[in-house]
Formats: sequence, C-alpha cells, structure tokens
Amino acid sequence: MKKSVLTRYRAMAYVTAVMLLVLCACMIFKYGFDKGEDLTFVVSQLHGVLYIVYLIFAFDLGQKARWPFGKLLWVLVSGTIPTAAFFVERQVVRDVEPLLAGASGEPAKV
Repeated sequence: MKKSVLTRYRAMAYVTAVMLLVLCACMIFKYGFDKGEDLTFVVSQLHGVLYIVYLIFAFDLGQKARWPFGKLLWVLVSGTIPTAAFFVERQVVRDVEPLLAGASGEPAKV
C-alpha cells in the first residue's frame, strides 16, 4: 500500500469533519435564529459532495488494509457524526502506519 492512500484519506477525514461542524453551526443559525438559510443549503450540498469523496477514499484504504466489515463500516459512518472523524482518523493512522512501514522495509514509528 502506498502512503498516498493514507494521506488522501487523512485529508478528506479532516475536511469532512470540519465541514460537518460548519454545517452543524449553520443548522443552529437556520433553525434557532431564522438566519442563513441559503448558506446552510450551500454548506449542506458541499458537505454531501465531500462526504462522497471521503467514502471513496476510506473504502479504498479499507480494502487495501484488509479491514473487517465492521471496522470499515465504522470508518465510513464516522463522517456523519460531528467530531467522530477526528478520533477515528487518529486510530486509523495508528493501525495503518505499521502496514506502510512493513511494505517499505523501514521500522514502524512509535
């Protein structure tokens, strides 16, 4: 497995998580204060597109890392739970880095 597979997953995990937090803030303004309906629509559409890209990259990483179905499902769903993607991303990096180190012949980072 190439390191770029993990890098693009990490980038999309952060982008998706941040966009979900922005979407939550927009929803609070839309439904709590009756402000920003147009912005909420744009952010929700953008988050949806970015989440689809996240799903593709996470699925690709899961297939190459040979994750069991339950773990893959949890990683895929974490993009829909505010702040979960931040924590799941950290765990994924810890799990995948030894695979990257083993493939390149370098010792794993501790």
